[in-house]
Amino acid sequence: MSQAVDSETESDAVIRSVSGPVATATGLDAKMNDVVYVGEEGLMGEVIEIEGDVTTVQVYEETSNVSPGEPVRNTGDPLSVDLGPGMLYSIYDGVQRPLTVLEEQMGAFLDRGVDAPGIDMEDTWEFSPTVEEGEAVESGDIIGTVPETESIEHRVMVPPDAEDGEVTSIEEGEYTVEETVCELDSGTEVSMHQEWPVREARPTVDKDTPTTPLVTGQRIQDGLFPIAKGGTAAIPGPFGSGKTVTQQQLAKWADADIVVYIGCGERGNEMTEVIEDFPELDDPQTGKPLMARTCLIANTSNMPVAARESCVYTGITIAEFYRDMGYDVALMADSTSRWAEAMREISSRLEEMPGEEGYPAYLAARLSQFYERAGKFENINGTDGSISVVGAVSPPGGDFSEPVTQNTLRIVKTFWALDADLAERRHFPAINCGSRRTSRRTGPRSVSGRSTL
Repeated sequence: MSQAVDSETESDAVIRSVSGPVATATGLDAKMNDVVYVGEEGLMGEVIEIEGDVTTVQVYEETSNVSPGEPVRNTGDPLSVDLGPGMLYSIYDGVQRPLTVLEEQMGAFLDRGVDAPGIDMEDTWEFSPTVEEGEAVESGDIIGTVPETESIEHRVMVPPDAEDGEVTSIEEGEYTVEETVCELDSGTEVSMHQEWPVREARPTVDKDTPTTPLVTGQRIQDGLFPIAKGGTAAIPGPFGSGKTVTQQQLAKWADADIVVYIGCGERGNEMTEVIEDFPELDDPQTGKPLMARTCLIANTSNMPVAARESCVYTGITIAEFYRDMGYDVALMADSTSRWAEAMREISSRLEEMPGEEGYPAYLAARLSQFYERAGKFENINGTDGSISVVGAVSPPGGDFSEPVTQNTLRIVKTFWALDADLAERRHFPAINCGSRRTSRRTGPRSVSGRSTL
């Protein structure tokens, strides 16, 4: 499990300096966004800056006791996630390490430098082919199905970057995710396992205008400020106004096929509530366990700040994988403010020119890149799928004029502003749909909702 570095294989690349989650290395032959392992313990990191012979690495783990002179090893690959059957029911950290698997091996407190595949590589799945020998298939085509959970049929696809060809061999049976289930005359061997870089959107044919409502089960949202399947929404509000609870209600009751819930930098007790409640709840659509169509990413406030910056990309990539199967996916990001704070901290350590309130100048661009991966799409295999993204925003002091809220407002189509006064009166969800007013404590009390329909 440890990724400790073999000094004999990488004798030239060494750590030059360490500043919090950011380390610099010399002698490292690397490209931007390459995954590297830092120090004797092999802490996972990502290349974020290259200047001459000096490479800057964003480390996803605590760097205490890591010192200059320790070795650095480059993998040559970007940060990627393991995609395949077994992601539902799972709980991951920000770089898709399965927390339940690691807990079984080392208890509640994880050792540094440990790693594990995002899906079980040894578990077997019952594969049923949907194509026959001699049939021509292209990249992205569905070639078979696997009963992933009680609620979800996993559709096995040819990888998007695979070469097209005719099926020469495909058989029904039990396979591990790494075993070949289909062979093409082009030499392509297809398994149930795929890897995809998290910062690159999976390909599609076209992005359509969302027209079908995503029924949330909350009357004020469905009646006054609806969101479409493939739409985007933001939930800004001061502390205690109910942002997390609103997102949890959406995850429980929205009529999406798949739910990806990202706890990005929030308090541990809030994520604990999700982890404890969701396995006990029945899905109102199917009567099966709610976790049978849910994937959780838990990157709480006490976890390394660098992994917080990557967790939203991990979540959206998993959502895109299920979208490619033709499912409607709802992604909850709680909260994008903590994600922006992680970017601000890393940017300051890189000594980049700060923008408004110290956030990096590219804050708006990063928010746009994230929300633009939502939408209703025509997939390359001919199916239609959607990703609906709902991001919570936690403005300091409830000030909606701060940069994260304002940049998010420019991007999203639906805006559910929460009011602390309504929350204090136990009115939930505390969405203030009245006229624009000003509160001494919360700034703008509400804004007009905007709909994607």
